[in-house]
Amino acid sequence: MSATASTARFLRPVTFAVVLARMAVAGIASAAEPARMERVVVSADGRGFALADSGRPFVPWGFNYDHDDAGRLIEDYWEREWPRVEEDFREMKELGANVVRIHLQFAKFMDTATKPNAAALAQLSKLLALAERTGLRLDLTGLGCYHKQDVPAWYDALDEKSRWAAQATFWEAVAVTCKDSPAVFCHDLMNEPVVAGGRRKPGEWLGGAFAGKHFVQFITLDAAGRETHAVAREWTRQLVAAIRKHDRRALVTVGLVDWSLDRPGLRSGFVPDKIAPELDFICVHLYPKRGSLTKDMETLRGFAVGKPVVIEETFPLHAGMADFGAFVKESRGVASGWVGFYWGKTLAECRKSRDFKDALMVAWLEFFQREAEPMTKPR
Repeated sequence: MSATASTARFLRPVTFAVVLARMAVAGIASAAEPARMERVVVSADGRGFALADSGRPFVPWGFNYDHDDAGRLIEDYWEREWPRVEEDFREMKELGANVVRIHLQFAKFMDTATKPNAAALAQLSKLLALAERTGLRLDLTGLGCYHKQDVPAWYDALDEKSRWAAQATFWEAVAVTCKDSPAVFCHDLMNEPVVAGGRRKPGEWLGGAFAGKHFVQFITLDAAGRETHAVAREWTRQLVAAIRKHDRRALVTVGLVDWSLDRPGLRSGFVPDKIAPELDFICVHLYPKRGSLTKDMETLRGFAVGKPVVIEETFPLHAGMADFGAFVKESRGVASGWVGFYWGKTLAECRKSRDFKDALMVAWLEFFQREAEPMTKPR
């Protein structure tokens, strides 16, 4: 069966969305004809990353572009304020980034459990073209439900099996849209998934809010006697399979909370060594604490289970810049990439502000820019 025929058999509701998305890519490419990028692959030694054709080492160093300075998610403004997105990408590139993590919201990309949103997929294609032009690779993190008010009631009403099926449909649509773009660094299945240890109320799929956003999401409401790590692996396997139907080259990972290790206390169920066989590399979200370098490094080492490790979220949130910088540099012995945050406010703009948040951003962005070259040199 030809590739075209195979794609045509992919879930019927996706077809129109995919056609629009590909038309958008073709239109942009013919107008701008951006230079093609090399795809990123896991390096031959399995410890880090490399460029597929040249074999040159690639060290992810970038930003979570998860919301703007006002807290809006990218889907809230990327149609009406596209020049702003372009400007932010140029700014991130100038700061020394080579990776940008984009958080895609389930409700914006799925009209129903089986019908993807054509306009959102077309806009994603436009973002891929922008990434190629600017030389930035994308960590595409999916299934977000960050703004609870945007999550449709029908989605929360689905049972576990139906919810997983809808999530798989999301990833099939994204994979079809992105499969020809070398700008994709990876597909991250979900930000901070958790397996419920006990029984949760019907529809209670989201964890608590932080700064008005729900970053933690449950993949089941009741483990029903199953081992939590077994549930995590089954879910991971199903979503990876959805991507692999259409793209066998893109790297796949999942963004883990730092309490995912199989240790006493709070656990997510996503034990690194249990889910690693399903993934190309491991991601951990780790915010070092003041005076806690030894403990933080011990936690990080727990995620080193034979595959590259990327610290997909980090920031001097709980530590001064001295402690934070010491952690980042010490982590080079374990991690193969680092991703912080950028919210669309330039260094110059932050320096003019008297707000504490902006002062923190100045320290962080100066560190990021200063360390970009030394941190991305091969070890």
